[in-house]
Amino acid sequence: MEKEWSYKSLKVKEGFKPGSKRFMYFFVVSEGGKKKCNYCVWIEDEALARFDASKNFKAILDSHRGDWNQWVKEKIDQKDFRNMVLRFDKEGQKEIDLEKVDKKLSME
Repeated sequence: MEKEWSYKSLKVKEGFKPGSKRFMYFFVVSEGGKKKCNYCVWIEDEALARFDASKNFKAILDSHRGDWNQWVKEKIDQKDFRNMVLRFDKEGQKEIDLEKVDKKLSME
């Protein structure tokens, strides 16, 4: 994981999915060394240019990390510890509760 920070009594580790050719950025939330949940930002390939014309993952992260960290903090404030994806596609963005998805949501 790329970066670690604390919010309230929780630790948040964040970073790109290792080896992925797609934009998949994870936030792993834990308390007392036990994982509580994962939050993830997924950007579909066709939506990357909306974030950065060159589709540079680091540039996208640098310009949007603050917004996504705020999303994670809001989830924690709401005590919403479901495994969630904030997914961006050609039609916009939506939150997806991975527990309620019938089939495995995959970008690979």
